This record gives sequence, structure tokens and C-alpha cells, in this order.
Amino acid sequence: MSNYVFLIDANKTPMNPIHPAHAKKLMDSGKAAVFRRFPFTLIMNRVVENIVTYPIKLKIDPGSKMTGISLVNNRDEVIWGMELQHRGQQIKDALESRRSVRRGRRQRNTRYRQARFLNRTRPDGWLAPSLMHRVLTVETWVKRLCKFAPIAEIKQELVRFDMQQMENPEISGTEYQQGELQGYEVRKYLLEKWNRECSYCGKTDIPLQIEHIVPRAKGGSDRVSNLCLACEPCNLKKGSRDVEDFLKGKPDLLSRILKQAKAPLKDAAAVNSTRWKLFETLKATGLPVSTGSGGMTKFNRTKLNLPKTHWIDAACVGVVDTLKVLTKKILQVKATGMGSRQKCQTDKFGYPQKYRPLKPIHGFCTGDIVKVIIPKGVNKGEYIARLCPYTNGSGEIYPTTGKKRIGIKLSYIVKAIHRKDGYSYA
Repeated sequence: MSNYVFLIDANKTPMNPIHPAHAKKLMDSGKAAVFRRFPFTLIMNRVVENIVTYPIKLKIDPGSKMTGISLVNNRDEVIWGMELQHRGQQIKDALESRRSVRRGRRQRNTRYRQARFLNRTRPDGWLAPSLMHRVLTVETWVKRLCKFAPIAEIKQELVRFDMQQMENPEISGTEYQQGELQGYEVRKYLLEKWNRECSYCGKTDIPLQIEHIVPRAKGGSDRVSNLCLACEPCNLKKGSRDVEDFLKGKPDLLSRILKQAKAPLKDAAAVNSTRWKLFETLKATGLPVSTGSGGMTKFNRTKLNLPKTHWIDAACVGVVDTLKVLTKKILQVKATGMGSRQKCQTDKFGYPQKYRPLKPIHGFCTGDIVKVIIPKGVNKGEYIARLCPYTNGSGEIYPTTGKKRIGIKLSYIVKAIHRKDGYSYA
């Protein structure tokens, strides 16, 4: 079953989300029309007086690469789900590319450009652009959903990795306060670090046990850098043997395990850095915001026997007694950005490659979803697809099925279905 459909009246006042079958009846009878395609929203053709709504909880499971969002009604039913894919790594790569081009100018015979790094200060609470992007995209979708649904409260999973306490349980006082990471369960940390699979055989979706790489019987510590995950057969087979002896015939696997054991968890650091900034941003919406721990989320999901997905985790945030999932097909959203503002595209050496035209082009931008009718030719027919316009009045469309791209004239476009907003949808 698909997500419930958002419904607003003629004054754009949010009403209760409705079942997809109910939405189809309203459209067939002419009482409502499509207001927005993503997320799918209907608008009534009249003003509804004395709207009675039930409170909806907006639940968020923030992550480094993917954030899960769910809407739960007053009967503990999950009526809408979404997974938002961030682009933090792409932002970091773009900034590094820009930095290399800027530094390359120092070696070329160009005009002198005075250094500006001494007159720039960072405000309190500053985050790197790749991290702040995660906060801003979640904020965008929270505000967007508040326009289409009667959301009464927000629940956020506030997870923390306490690496210092794991490495050295005796640490306290000023030493502890100077650390960057605080309070998180060892097991959940290891699940994230070792990709939820057995370190020795690679099996997934099975019960995993905490395993000491250097056995405790031979002086191994409980530090997290000495811990990994193993299935029961591998754990019993290894026993108290040294990992070098156990993996004698597998040098590549041994090297990978030893390297990964000492590697920091970059995704955990990203979540750590943004968790309080996101919490403060959500509080600024004016809605009551409460939090739950990652351990509680996992306990609720296990107790209710629900699958491991980001949007299900979001629905399990906080205190949950019962939960009924009424949807399976959710909205998959990927942050793509609004495109580069760089008018002159350069190659890897920093030399001009081509010049980009100003946007929009003849009223359209790359990424707009449009309805196109091609009157003749081998591609004759009606299409709803993404558009890439050209300044000469032509362009290309990218249908979801069939051919990868089709050349068109911009005059073939009937209407714009969904304007580019920095996200792609599935």
C-alpha cells in the first residue's frame, strides 16, 4: 500500500491525510485536484469550514547518508514514510575541487589576488557546509510537511557515540569534557562500524556477537579498537586463538580487519556534529520537540518485530507501545542541489572548458519534470520526464522507462508537472 495522500482546502489549510482510494474518488468526482506531485498533495475546490484534525507526530531518524522520516497518527499508525538521501560527500568533493582550482591560480601569470583568509571569522555553532547541509535539508522537509499535514509534535532520535568512555572507562573530569563524542552503546556503534556483518565470514541478517580481535586470555583489552562482530560459528571456531593464527591463510582479510578496527567511524562523527544543531533548528519551528535514544529505537523495533529500514526506525523513535504500519511504498528522495553557479566550467587543470548559459532557459531549468507531446517521428507519443533545455529552443527529456534520452523542441512541452527544487524522487 502506498503512502497516505496529503489534503489541503482552497485556503491551503492542512486537513487530515487521506487513504489513496479516497483521494482517487475526490479526483474522479472533481472535488479535488493535484496541488503538488512530490509529496503527492491534493487541494479541494472549496474552503472547508471548521476543519477537525487529529494530531500527527513527525518522527525523524537522522543519519549521515540517509535520514528516515515518518508520520504517525493518534492511533499509533504509520501513515506516511520517506527516506532522504544526503549529498554531504558531493559538497565536500566540490569544495575541494574549487580549492584546487583557486590554488592553481597562484602558479599562473594572472592578476594578483589579495589573501582573504585573515578577515574571515566563523560564528558560534558554525558547521562545515557538508554537515550543515544535513541540517538544512531536514529542516526544509519538516517545514514542507507542516504545510500539508496537521503536525502537532516532532520526535528526533538523538544518538551519541561516547568513544572516550569506551577507550578509557576511568577518564573523568576535565579530560572527559574536552572530548568530542559522548554517551552511546558499544554494540550499536560496532554494528555501524562493521556494516552489520560478520567480520570473518561476511554473513549478514544473522545474530552477531561481540568478538575480541586480540583475545582477553592473551591480554586483549575491552577497548572498542579491539572489538569486532562475529557470528556464533566463527566466534567459537576462533576461540582464544590470535587473529593472525586464525586467519593465517587469508592475508587480505586479516589486513582489512586490522585496518578497519583502527579506522574512525566518519558517519558517526557527522551525526555527532549535527545532532544538537538539528535539535535547535527543530525547536525553532515552534512545535514541541522530544528526543529518544538509539538504543530505545532498536528496542522498540525488535519488540514489534519490524524490519530494519530508516523510515521504520524513525517511526520507532521515543516511547512506543504499539505501532501499526499502514504503508509500504514510501517516498524516496535524493538531494541533488540546484546546480552550480559557476558560469565558466573548467577542466581538471583549471582551464576554461565551456560556458554555461544563464538560468532559466526559455522558462525552464534542467531537472524540471514536464509533460511532453511529440507529434511525429519515431518517438511520437506522450511523455512525463525530466527536462534538459538548450538555448537554441530544443532540449532533451529523460523518461523513467524505455530510451535513456529523447531530443525534443521546447514547443512540444504541454505543461510543467513539477519544478526543479533540488531533489530527485522515486
